[in-house]
Parts: sequence; structure tokens; C-alpha cells
Amino acid sequence: MKVSIFDVAKKSGLSVVTVSRVLNGAGSVRENNRQKVLDAIRELDYRPSAAARSLASGKTGIIGLIVTTLQDSFFDAVVKELNEVLALHGYFLAISISTGMEGGDNHYLIQEDRVDGLILLSPMEEDNYLVELKRRGIPYVLIDNQQESNDAYSVTIDNVKGGYAAASHLLELGHTSIAHLCGHEMFRSTRERRSGFLQALQEKGLEPFEIVHGDFDIGMGYDTGKRWLREGKLPTAVFAGDDNIALGLINALMEAGISVPEEVAVVGYDDHYIASQLRPHLTTLRQPADKIGLAAADMLLRRINGNMKRGASIRIDPELIVRESTAGK
Repeated sequence: MKVSIFDVAKKSGLSVVTVSRVLNGAGSVRENNRQKVLDAIRELDYRPSAAARSLASGKTGIIGLIVTTLQDSFFDAVVKELNEVLALHGYFLAISISTGMEGGDNHYLIQEDRVDGLILLSPMEEDNYLVELKRRGIPYVLIDNQQESNDAYSVTIDNVKGGYAAASHLLELGHTSIAHLCGHEMFRSTRERRSGFLQALQEKGLEPFEIVHGDFDIGMGYDTGKRWLREGKLPTAVFAGDDNIALGLINALMEAGISVPEEVAVVGYDDHYIASQLRPHLTTLRQPADKIGLAAADMLLRRINGNMKRGASIRIDPELIVRESTAGK
């Protein structure tokens, strides 16, 4: 038998009106009651009728998501969380993989009556999208956006804190010769992680061994490690701008018989799945995808339902995960 809203109300011990308010993203529901309803929905595997809700509300029941790639375990985890949370509220997630180079006005998701709202995950050329979204009156939320000027409706990671935490961890272990391998300058995360890293070193009166710019990929870390080996000079510690760079660097060092972390300590960023699978297990900064996805979905639902009149940005702290790739000098 199909589960109904009445079953959810009975399971949660709350009224049908309260359940309905939770499903519609109303801001008037107390948080503990909201959680009881969501727990009941999950346990009963309740799915609101999208067709009925669409007829009643005049909405499509679809949320659009534009992302530059899904070949990234952090993005993948955020998308999974978004999909689960929005499904609990009766929405389907329509995903588009796009670099944004074509401009927002040409994107098929940004058309009249296509979606009830849109999420941009780590967008490039975000201004193109926002101009059109605002013109068409489509509620939106940005995740990991590049421009601070667009933070009005956004969920971001405090990457300055992340870079500072990575450098502080290495400094506390006694390292003073520390390099930073960072991603492309177009990314806000690159600039912020480097800023936090430099701040921690400057507080100790230190200069970085080297700052290397490149792409967020394994090849960048590998090539840098090979260059250092050819030049016959190595730092004692490295803060890599993401886990891919860190893994590439470790591969180059270990191929040359350089021990990690005994000779070179390495810290990554993101806590990709592979970070805890390869040896040595990687010390890294975890970006909590569950918190990011939940915060973005909640913000968008409140915008769609008219319960969020003013813009607000949410900054979520990363978490230092200490594993085997770092050790004292």
C-alpha cells in the first residue's frame, strides 16, 4: 500500500498540517519537529505525489543543478545529498554538466517554467547565469562560487581557515620548509587556501619553500615532485591544494624512494574517497558534503516558498583529518 501523508503524521506523532509545512519548506516549523518529520519520511520511504503537487501549486516539481563535472568525488557527494534532501520534499533533480562558457541565457534549464529553482555547483562565469536567473525571477543558490560579490545566496567552505589549518598542522609538527601546490588562479578556493596558508607561515616569520601554480590534477603534483627531484632540493612538508595534487606528488616521491611522511610530509584537501584507501593514508581537509548539500537545499526551498526575503551566505568550516602522510620533523 502506498504511504500517505497521514502515515507520516502518525509515525512522527505530529499533525498533517505540520508535515505539510515541512514538505513545503515553511520556516515556522520548530527544528526538532522538522527532524521528526524527515526521519519518518525516510523510515517510511514516503514520496509526495509530484503530479498532485504540481497541479495544486502551479510548480514543476523540478530543481535544476548545473555543475562543471561529476568526475570529482566531492561534487558527487554534494549532488547525492542534494538529490536525497530534495526528494524528501517531493522534488526531482535535473542535472546538467556545463562549463558555463556558452553563457547563462542559452542554457536549457534557465527557461520559463522549466524548473522551480536552480543550484549552481562551483560555477564558472557565474555572472552570465545570475543575470538571466534574476531577469526571469528564478530562485537560485550558489555552492562554492567564485565571486564574493555573488555571495547573497550562497553556501561556501571557509577555505582560508582550511589553508591556515593545513599549514598550522605542519608547523606544529616542527616543519619550517613548507611548499604549497595550488590550483588555477580563476578558482576562489585557490586564492583563499593560499591566503590561509601564507597567514599561518607569516605568523611564525617564515617564507614558503615554494608556491607552485597549476591545475587541480594528479599530473601537477607528479610533475612538481619530479622537478624537485631533478633539482636536488625538497621541502620537508607540502600543502597540496587538493587530494589529486597530493597523490601525484606522493607517487613521484615514492617512485624515487623518498619516504612519506618521514622525509616529506604531505597534506591534501577535499578528503576524496581515495584519500583513505591508498598508502600512506592521506592527511587532508574534509569538506563536509552532507552539510553543504543540506544547507543549499534548505536555502533554495525557503526561497522557492517565499520564506527567505533577504539574501544570506553560509560559510561552513572544513575539518582537518590527520592520517599517515604527516609526521614530525
